[in-house]
Amino acid sequence: MRLNNYWLLVAPLLLLVMALYAWPVINILWLSVTEPQAGLQNYEKLFASSSLARILWTTLRVCLLTTFGAVLAGYLVAYMMAHLASGERSWMLTFVLVSFWVSVLVRAFAWLTLLGRNGLLNGALISSGLTDEPITFVRNELGVLIGMIHYMIPYAVLPLLANMQGLDGRVMSASRSLGAGPLVTFRRIYLPLTMPGIFAASILVFVISLGFYVTPAILGGGRVLMAAEYISVQVLVTLQWGTASMLATLMLGGVLALMFTLSRFMKLSEVFGAKA
Repeated sequence: MRLNNYWLLVAPLLLLVMALYAWPVINILWLSVTEPQAGLQNYEKLFASSSLARILWTTLRVCLLTTFGAVLAGYLVAYMMAHLASGERSWMLTFVLVSFWVSVLVRAFAWLTLLGRNGLLNGALISSGLTDEPITFVRNELGVLIGMIHYMIPYAVLPLLANMQGLDGRVMSASRSLGAGPLVTFRRIYLPLTMPGIFAASILVFVISLGFYVTPAILGGGRVLMAAEYISVQVLVTLQWGTASMLATLMLGGVLALMFTLSRFMKLSEVFGAKA
């Protein structure tokens, strides 16, 4: 079958993707420069509005901290899974996958119950005498970070585990046979070999974190306003579609710029586990 015939087979699916994905994105880009009137006045708000700059900085800071925490915890979990027997690894992988079935809304309310002023954690701390007053774990950035990191850990574990399982164990054995201790072997051999998995997990966690809405709204209690929640307010409350479209375009452009920058230094297909 010639190459042109292959394109004929792919064309219906390609048109469907264009209709369901590309067209709405183009419409958002168009609204950002035409609503409420044609021009770049929506993008000028990025430099003129201090509140908008604060929201973007909060979003970036929370996403970076979430990425760091989730990838660090995910690395530890993936490292343990990669060095377990196949049966135990399967059980741990099952628990990781089961977490995807729990709604983000359920998780947020569960953390609210655990970390609230009258929650289980504060009750345990007060009853043990470690503190006299309830500690404020929620309705602040700390609560948002706890909820987001907890939700994102499975997304970090999977690419890290795939990367670690693809490593040749004989390399680490050779390092130890030449006199390197476990710490030196990990720092100079194992960690560099797992860098593609770390990059893949970081990209995945950061991109997903940019769109978080429910967790910051519940655990932040309205005090930690991120871009996704602000976009929702602009669409549903103030009806400023131009501002909402501008922020959505900015977030999309940031993700694409990040992917392009990383592609200049490494093959993204290999980072995410694809083989030529």
